[in-house]
Amino acid sequence: MTQSSGLFSSLCGFATTSVALVRTRLELLRVEAQEEVGRLSGLIWWGIAAVMLGVGGMLFLAVFITVLVWDSQRLLALGIFSALFLAAAIGSVLMTVRLLRRPSQLFAASLTELRHDEAALKVEDTQP
Repeated sequence: MTQSSGLFSSLCGFATTSVALVRTRLELLRVEAQEEVGRLSGLIWWGIAAVMLGVGGMLFLAVFITVLVWDSQRLLALGIFSALFLAAAIGSVLMTVRLLRRPSQLFAASLTELRHDEAALKVEDTQP
């Protein structure tokens, strides 16, 4: 009876450790998901503010300079600002595409920890 109770207690200890390990990893996943949601939320709001303020500032600057040179070079001023706005738009599109192609780092720490856990379990399995 002592062998079966020792085996049973070993199995219970293994189950308890496994459940604790899974719980810890799930908590890490939850924390990473919350951090990513917060980061993306801030990124979106600050991005919207930057775009709106930047467009407004560039528009006022274009109008100011065009009115300033209205009598002598208004067409040149309008052409230069049109080219600048189009170049900025193309640059923004290229940067957006580059950011979209970058892989997400969501759950990277959890995946690394799971790999460490897997490696540790493999080492324990090979030892007598």
